[in-house]
Amino acid sequence: MTDVTTRSIDSRHDGASISALAARAPGETLGGVVVIQEIFGLSAHVAEMCERFAEAGYDALAPGLFDRIERGFTASHDAEGFAKGRAAVAASPWDQVAGDVQAAIDALPKPCFIAGFCYGGAVSWLAAARCTGLSAASCFYGRLIVDLLHETPRIPTLLHYGARDASIPLEQVERVRAAYPEMGVHVYDAGHGFCRKAGADYDEASCDLAMGRTLELFARWR
Repeated sequence: MTDVTTRSIDSRHDGASISALAARAPGETLGGVVVIQEIFGLSAHVAEMCERFAEAGYDALAPGLFDRIERGFTASHDAEGFAKGRAAVAASPWDQVAGDVQAAIDALPKPCFIAGFCYGGAVSWLAAARCTGLSAASCFYGRLIVDLLHETPRIPTLLHYGARDASIPLEQVERVRAAYPEMGVHVYDAGHGFCRKAGADYDEASCDLAMGRTLELFARWR
């Protein structure tokens, strides 16, 4: 099993030191992957995704985007935790988030890719539009992407949605597809958060398929 450690990186937005989870590929690296958190912070799920990319041959780094609010920020999966996470999103301007992600990109070997989950799906979309040094992006069930359609990705980008995701109606998915008809938009027979093992909507088959497509995309653009 790949070890996940904690390190610090300095934001390209304001120089702030933020924590990050890191996992190194066990052999010769194929490149780097920035892994972007859900609203719950640098959780066990984020660590597991870092491990998964590392085991696929990529050095992985997950920046703590809410560290200015609370160092080592985490939120529980209940009403209080959801409120805490949503408040953290509201308190984190997109310019700041993009600068934090840029620091993670700069700290990883190239070629570098990005993959994000829930809130992180939208952050990955934003990074695909604004950040430099990325070769491709994979966005998992990013609810806020529909609000960022004016931010046009400059790199190959994949989107993954759950057909039974109550927080992202299929009408919103179709709005994204209509705005970017050339983009790979995949809908799975699953709910929200289908890659988070501790969640009620975890769906192993859908997660494996989406991760497989993600790794195929990254391999294509190495």
